[in-house]
Amino acid sequence: MTGASAITSPTLRLGLMHGDGIGHEIVPVARQIVDAAMSAVHAPPVDWVELPLGREAIETHGTPIPDKTVVALEQLPGWILGPHDSASYPSEFRGQLTPGGVIRKKFELFANIRPAIAFEGVKALVPTMDLVIVRENTEGLYADRNMAVGSGEFMPTPDLALAVGVFTRAACERIARTAFTLATRRRNHVTIVHKANVLTLTTGLFRDACLSVATEFPHVVVDDQHVDAMAALLVRRGGDFDVVVTENMFGDILSDLTGELSGSLGSAPSINASETKVMAQAAHGAAPDIAGKNRANPTALLLSSAMMLDWLGESRGDSGLTLAASRITNAVRGTIAAGTATADLGGLASTSQFAEAVFARTVRR
Repeated sequence: MTGASAITSPTLRLGLMHGDGIGHEIVPVARQIVDAAMSAVHAPPVDWVELPLGREAIETHGTPIPDKTVVALEQLPGWILGPHDSASYPSEFRGQLTPGGVIRKKFELFANIRPAIAFEGVKALVPTMDLVIVRENTEGLYADRNMAVGSGEFMPTPDLALAVGVFTRAACERIARTAFTLATRRRNHVTIVHKANVLTLTTGLFRDACLSVATEFPHVVVDDQHVDAMAALLVRRGGDFDVVVTENMFGDILSDLTGELSGSLGSAPSINASETKVMAQAAHGAAPDIAGKNRANPTALLLSSAMMLDWLGESRGDSGLTLAASRITNAVRGTIAAGTATADLGGLASTSQFAEAVFARTVRR
């Protein structure tokens, strides 16, 4: 019955952007494994739309994020974005939003969901960690996404720099609702992270808006922590937390921390989502130092791709997509638990060897 349900799923069109550095190695792996998972659950093959982005797009289109890419994404429900190395772009592009930032802002991908789970077979600093950071992605203390035009960071004089933090009740409540809904699918516990003892009005508004939304979810346990205390608690007893909701900059910092505590940033997945669109994007960067050497770890992007399929499956009521997502996640975890892993996870496998092992588990009936 499950297979029959998946067969009736409509063909899914997804975007594919390789980005820079190791993106050219790990994005093709993600595509291969997604295709294998869809086939394994008898779902129609994905209709992939490859789009230019990053350094190669600068060379071919004169910009790292061409208009044709943005226009195409408007017609798609989801896409995979490889890592980009904007720090290496020509100087005229370095002061601009990164390609990922442009996409997030254009499509208001307000929810950045970043799980941190210690895998069997990986030496983790917190082996009991199994949590999700839910990061508000459109405002907060990151000045680069707080203005309709330009940046909220500016210098009136060469000796004075200012930054504007933006917190709106609507955005705070929206991300809180995402976090509490996610908690109902997990262990019914949400921790609100803020710094209201110092940033009383801004992060105080964030905390209070989240507490207001909590009343809609009476079965979810809620508590709150100051961000500095939370960093210490994650190291000391990170296994005690379930869903952590916070503003933009705090979420960025804490998710990198939890990624390392649970094993490696190379295995830390994420999605960026709005109400209607979702982007799979690994938490790590383009790693230009190992690009082209068959050493990159595709784990994070594979798990991000699985999260994307799961998000689409939940939003569309499509069991084929959720089954394909589970197949990918289980194949990655099973591969690592069996002792096949890349160097950053303590293994000896190359990118291609790891991909082959995950592929075999994905297609296994």
